[in-house]
Amino acid sequence: MKSIRLRLLVLLLAMLAAAAAVMAFVTYRNVLGQTEALFDYQLEQMALSLRDQGEIAPAQAGALANRRLDFVIQIWSADGRRIYASGPHDALPSRALIGFADVLAGNEVWRTYGVVTGERVIQVAQPLRIRRRLAADAALRSVEPLLGVAPLLALLIWWAAALTLRPLQKLAQALAAREADSLAPLPGAGLPDELAPLVRALNDLLRRLGAAFDVQRSFVADAAHELRSPLTALKLQLQVLERARDEAARAEAQRGLAEGIERAAWLVEQLLALARSEPGAPALTFVPLDLAEIARSALAASVAYARSRGSELELQAEAPVPLQGDASSLTVLVRNLVDNALRYGPAGGQVIVRVALEAGQPLLVVDDAGPGIPAEDRERVFDRFYRRDPSAGDGSGLGLAIVRQVAERHGAGVALGSSPQGGLRVTLRFAPR
Repeated sequence: MKSIRLRLLVLLLAMLAAAAAVMAFVTYRNVLGQTEALFDYQLEQMALSLRDQGEIAPAQAGALANRRLDFVIQIWSADGRRIYASGPHDALPSRALIGFADVLAGNEVWRTYGVVTGERVIQVAQPLRIRRRLAADAALRSVEPLLGVAPLLALLIWWAAALTLRPLQKLAQALAAREADSLAPLPGAGLPDELAPLVRALNDLLRRLGAAFDVQRSFVADAAHELRSPLTALKLQLQVLERARDEAARAEAQRGLAEGIERAAWLVEQLLALARSEPGAPALTFVPLDLAEIARSALAASVAYARSRGSELELQAEAPVPLQGDASSLTVLVRNLVDNALRYGPAGGQVIVRVALEAGQPLLVVDDAGPGIPAEDRERVFDRFYRRDPSAGDGSGLGLAIVRQVAERHGAGVALGSSPQGGLRVTLRFAPR
């Protein structure tokens, strides 16, 4: 049973049925008791009303005996002589029982009341069978209105459940009628208190989806723009290669084409790394790692590029630095820092990577001898595709953006400063293990 309306209706109807059953039982028992008390009162009043009744002739007593009476009246004189009887009930006791009593007479139980006056004894009796039947009829008649109202209450409950759930139905209809690309917030005015949190959560989700879509659209637009230049360059290099007239020109064109392909491949690799580190990307698998070993692996991958520039790489890691993280993304982070340091530093310069554990926090520091970054531009360089000087180096403007994204997913802070070598210092401080 998945329908909220059906659940609510069944629950309310079950509660109504239970309440009606309890009320009917209590009403029945109360009316039954009150009717029994009323019949006892009638017996008592009838007996007391006959205190001054004179002696009845046998002919008159016989006439009374032929009537259908629910009561049997017996009167005795003070000396024990019966002076009146409403009918020939030989099974009744020949002497009265004073007060109320249940008497077994023949095969039937009688309810009797006897009273003593100055000159006579009066007893009034009634079969319990008749009393109970009359009492039960009266009790049932008191319950009948409740049974009649129950179906009407059930209809009212069904109507109330439908009316209560109508705002939810309207919300579902509004969502169903939306276009697939519509991320406008849902109206929240006049909503029930129970539905308002759902609408607020949906609007927050729509807002986050809109922000994510904007980021993706911007990413795709920027990526297309950045890929256009290296692809155009590759086309030009290919045309130069096709037009080469001698081996020297052909070899030069081939080198240019190879460098262009390498730059395009690096840009695509950077774009993929950025996409994997974006918010909303699949969750990373954190395992115990050694940050020093991660740095050593990243530097090993950059040795060839460092040699091509005549630069020197140095790793300062005196001891293992334990860390919880994702090995592949941290390797990309360190490699991007080292690549930036090599790419924007002078040829033949030195890049120093230091890994340590300070105050329980894993620390990664990369120093280079390049031009550095002015303080006013140190925040903006984390933007995607931003390059302070497009003519300096052949970077893609994605390295530091990837570094920040990976660092944030690992709960680390990134700070830019001045290196003792005169260039840029990048410091990553991870949360204590």
